Parts: sequence; structure tokens; C-alpha cells
Amino acid sequence: METLLTHATQKKLSPGNHKLRGATPIKQGINFTLFSQYAREVFLLLFDTADGEPTDIIKLNKTENVWHIYVHDIKPGQLYGYKVTGDYNPELGARFNEHKLLIDPYAKALTRKFTNTNNLLLAYDIQSPEKDLKIDARDNTRIVPKSIVVDDGFDWQHIRHPGIPLEKLIIYEVHLKGFTAHPSANVQSPGTYLGFIEKIPYLEELGVNAVELLPIHESYFSDSLLDTGLAEYWGYNTIGFFAPESSYGSQRYPGCQVDEFKTLVRELHKADIEVILDVVYNHTGEGNELGPTISFKGIDNPTYYLLGGADEYPYRYYMDYSGCGNTINAEHSAVTRLIIDSLRYWVEVMHVDGFRFDLASLLTQKKGHYSKDSIFFKMIADDPILKHTKIIAEPWDLTTYQVGNFPQDWAEWNGKFRDTVRMFNKGDAGKIRDLAWRVSGSSDLYGDDGRSPYHSINFITCHDGFTLNDLYSYNNKHNQDNLENNQDGSNNNNSWNCGIEGETDDMNVIRLRKQLIKNAFCCLLFSSGTPMILGGDEFLRTQHGNNNAYCQDNDITWFDWNMISQHTDMVTFCKKAIAFRKRHTILHWRKFFSGRDNDGDYVPDIAWFDENLHTPDWFNANSQLLSYQLDGSENASALADYHLFFILNAAYNLHTVKLPYHDDKKWFRVIDTSLESGDDFLSDGKEILIDPPEYYIINPRSTVVLIGKKTAATS
Repeated sequence: METLLTHATQKKLSPGNHKLRGATPIKQGINFTLFSQYAREVFLLLFDTADGEPTDIIKLNKTENVWHIYVHDIKPGQLYGYKVTGDYNPELGARFNEHKLLIDPYAKALTRKFTNTNNLLLAYDIQSPEKDLKIDARDNTRIVPKSIVVDDGFDWQHIRHPGIPLEKLIIYEVHLKGFTAHPSANVQSPGTYLGFIEKIPYLEELGVNAVELLPIHESYFSDSLLDTGLAEYWGYNTIGFFAPESSYGSQRYPGCQVDEFKTLVRELHKADIEVILDVVYNHTGEGNELGPTISFKGIDNPTYYLLGGADEYPYRYYMDYSGCGNTINAEHSAVTRLIIDSLRYWVEVMHVDGFRFDLASLLTQKKGHYSKDSIFFKMIADDPILKHTKIIAEPWDLTTYQVGNFPQDWAEWNGKFRDTVRMFNKGDAGKIRDLAWRVSGSSDLYGDDGRSPYHSINFITCHDGFTLNDLYSYNNKHNQDNLENNQDGSNNNNSWNCGIEGETDDMNVIRLRKQLIKNAFCCLLFSSGTPMILGGDEFLRTQHGNNNAYCQDNDITWFDWNMISQHTDMVTFCKKAIAFRKRHTILHWRKFFSGRDNDGDYVPDIAWFDENLHTPDWFNANSQLLSYQLDGSENASALADYHLFFILNAAYNLHTVKLPYHDDKKWFRVIDTSLESGDDFLSDGKEILIDPPEYYIINPRSTVVLIGKKTAATS
């Protein structure tokens, strides 16, 4: 196909540096580069306005598959895009279309969101019976958002990374927009980076010290959802690995989202709260062969994506291990460099503290299979910046489950913790052996490869699934609002509605639900490992049974801040539990418990019991109760002298539990989740002495925490 593009510019040009990536301000101009192995020609288009015609069309030079040019006398704020010529032959994997403007994979900001007006974002003729095999020759330059050249400068006011050790983190997973989009948030800029800043004092008061933000990379909203009035709320269809989501900016000027995100990070760091980004590098928002051509498809489709999946035309279709239409070709060196460059940018320039990798196992493949020897693992381990950054894996994808199998420096979302705690807490019998592994740091998963308990990111709920309130309000998912006939979302929730499906005025059911939620908070926050709370669980945020609210950008997912005043008892309980964890350092010990006495006080670091102080019958299929004791003095650095005794009773009946005897300490009640608010969690120094000291009667479906400490009589 003969190119329709011609070089047309009066600007002074130089060859440029092909070793750089993206648009780099240098002296009085900008260096532009674009990787494309199979392109015939690459043209840089410059714009004065976001919806205007190009002022300049500049043909780039090529060195080692990198196209490059240096343009003199332009500066940050310059709008630009690319057009790439080459073969349009989808049967062989080539999808070049010079009529379609493309964003830079290294773009640090976009002018606005993509809108598929008249299907102009499609590189193929949607009316043709040949579908994606027939090229669409309509030009879409005017409707495509433009990439923006960004200056990395910012006034950080000498605020540095908090540098909180992973084992001391208490992570709060939250959607940036949903946190303040509801009118009840009462902020000046709802649903934005700046609006989030106004709620930082709430996070400080709650006691969390890290926020894990659902994806804030620029994403694409799929046409099929927009046509139904829904939206890609979660943000997992990334199209810009360097660009912060433009819709979360104040829109005061093009690219303002960059400085506003940096401002958010700075203000969180001022409050000693770290920032972890949920990042999606395993696929992009361009979807399958019928999806839009926005960037990668039109730049170098065979390089950026894993192609295959059909015998007749093996390169026409995409390998869809992500469930989102395509899978990034992370084994290709140019793609790996793109991801590593992106990660470094977010750490060095945007000052984030860590990353949670969506479907991380897809990035770590070697010859099509998960491998600890993958180039991605090696590049992160060897990188002087990233090897000191918090790195968290979602260790599964559609075809593989790798919990406990990531390298030494990686933490992991512990899906086994979630499943075991859910099953035990709702009353499933025979789970105490698995529960003991989970609450003690999952050494069965992380203890054989040099890792520590904090590499286990413990969670019970997250964005994907029920909220904690809904976990004990619904037996079944209720996703009808997603318009997929309730067929989407997991059917394996390990939930229990406590006898009534959904909302109720029955005070007995309400009380039981709150009790189970308190049990869950105790298990989450007092287990060894790094706890992650789903934002809003502390005030019983509900999605009304929707366990797959990815498309609900509305009241279903937004934080209703009025609920805090309605459930102050739950918020108070959560605050106290977080403070209790921070105060008792044995709960975030860096080591795995051994069951031995390590400090010479004749008390093992951990000891397990049944209700009669005997060793539990770990394989009893009917067991629903587990007790254990921690020796606080084992953490010598804390100079602590206390014991903690936990009783976890998931049974429907009460039990009389014998207590260990210590001649130098007495037992005091701190927590009993079966009691009324105010008595359920006693403040430090206000604990109640257990008398008689030999046993504790624990009520059904409740958690009890006792502290053993010296008194005047035992000193």
C-alpha cells in the first residue's frame, strides 16, 4: 500500500538519540523515539490544539528498530501523535494503518479519554463481512486524544518516601474515584486526585499507612459497556503505562493530571502513608482482533502481543490468557524494557512506593509457561531502583495458580488466606489445620524459599468480589445490574447470609453479621503477614450483593460517607484493631514462629491448643474451634513482656476453654466480639481480669483475645 503521508515541516530537525524512549525534553527541543520492528515508515505529527489538524508531519529516522528525531525549539506541553505505515495483513499479524493516529506507548499524559466516534478507532471496516481483514481508510486524527510532552519537574517540598517496612504496612485497597465521587464526600473536586487529598485525615485517623490504588494508568472504556450506560470503572484496560488517568484530573489544563497525581503522593507521604499502584501490564485495552487500534496494534502488533489461537490463521488472533482479549508479549526485550521503564518512572519521577501486579504470572513466562527464570523477574531483581521497591504479585491468571511460588523478593496476594478464613468464619468444619497455617504467616507457602511472613499479603475481601458486609449478607451473587443475566462474577464466594438474603431489619441477624465482620477483622489484623483491608469495609460498605462491580461507576461502588456515622461502632472496632496490631509487635514479627522457646522464658513463641489445652486434633473433620498463644517477649527488639491468647470459635454453640497458667502473669480480656459495642474491645489499660483464671466461656461464632501481663500481685 502506497503511503499517503508526506514529510511537511519548517522546524529545525536533528537525527536525535535512538537510545532514549518516548518524548524527552533536552535543552531547547524534544527528542522523540518509537520502537517498531516491522514498520515501513513512522511519522511524528505535532498539534497546537487537541482536536485540530497537525501543524507538522515529520518523518523519523530508524536505528536498530527504533525510529527517532530531535525537534528543535519546541517544549513541554507540546501535543503529538504517530502514524505508522506498513502492511495491513491481519492473517500474518500485520495491522498497520496510516489513517489512524496512535498514542505514544511512552506518553506521560493524554489530552482526554478515547471515544470511538463513528467507529473511527477501528482499523478495519466494521461494515465488511470480512471484519478485521478489510482495512478502514477513514482518517481519525481529529478525534484521537493527543499525547503530551511532559516536564518531570515538581516541588516535592523535600518530602521523601516514608520507607515503612513491609511487615509494618496496613494496606487500604481503594478506588481513587470511588473514594470521593459520592456527594456525601463533601469535597471540592469529587472523584479526583485532589479530592482524595481532602480525605487523607480520615485515613490517618483510621490508622492505615498504605493505600493500594486500583489502576490509575490511562485506560480505555470499551464500546460495548458504554452502549449500555455502564463503564470500565475498575480501570483494568490500560492503554498508557506512563500516563495517569486523565479523568481523575481537575481538567484545568491539558496534562494537569500529572502534577495533581504527584501532589496526592506528596500529601500522602506527608501523612506517612505509602502509595502502592495496582498495575496492569499483562494486557491492554485494545482487546482482540475486533478491538480498537489505539497504540500497540498499529505500531508493531506482532511485537507487543502474543498472537495465535487458530490453526487456519495463527497470527490473526490473540492469545487471551488475561480474559480481556489479548496478552502482552512480555518475553520480547522491547516490551520488557517498556514495562521496566514504566515501573522506574512511577518510582523515580512519580514517587510511588510499590506495585501490585495484576495477573502477575502472565508477565513471568518463559516459552509460554510460568517460570522463576523469566527475564522479567531477573530485570526487576537486578534493577537498582526496583529491587528496593515493594513488589506484590497477584499470583494467578486464567490458566495457572502460583500462590507461594514467586521469587524471594516478591510478596503475594495470599488467596489461600482469603479462602480458608472465609470458610472457617462462616462455620465450615475441619478447617483448623489450614487456619493455623494462615494465621501464623503461611510458612507452608513462604517458609521454604527464604521468604518471611510479611511476603503474605493477607486479605479476606478485595475489589474483586463481595465487600465484607456483603460476605455475611448474601449467599449468592446479585449482579443483575451488570446486564449479563447474573452470569458474570464468581459463584465460589464462601459467603453466608446469616439466615436472610440481603438487607434486613431483623436485629438478631444484624447483630450476628456485625459479629462475624468483627471476627474477620480480628483474623485479618492479628495474623502474621501483611494485612490488606478493602476500603469501606470498616463502615459496612455494600454493593448490594454485586461481586463483580467492574462496570458500576455509580452509587453501587462509590463510598457513601454517611455510613460512617451510621456504623461508628464498626469504625471504632477497626481503628482499635489496627492500633492493637501496631502496639503488639509480635503480630508483625519478621520471623516465622517455630513452636520453640527462643528467649529462655520457658514459653514457646507460639503454642496451639484445643479447648482443653491439649494439642488440637488437626485432622478432626468436625472441629470449629482453635486456640493459640503468642509470647510477646520473643520479639526482643520490642522489650515486651506479655502473652496473647486467641480463641477462634466458629461453632454455633459456646465452649469452655481452659487457659494456660503462668506464675508471673494474669489473663485479661481485651476482645470478645460477642459482646455489645463498647465492651467488645477494651482500650489499653482498661482490660478486664479473668476471674476465675482457669477458663473462659466463649460464645458461639465469636473471637476472644486475652492478654497475659504482670500485675502488682504477680510482680
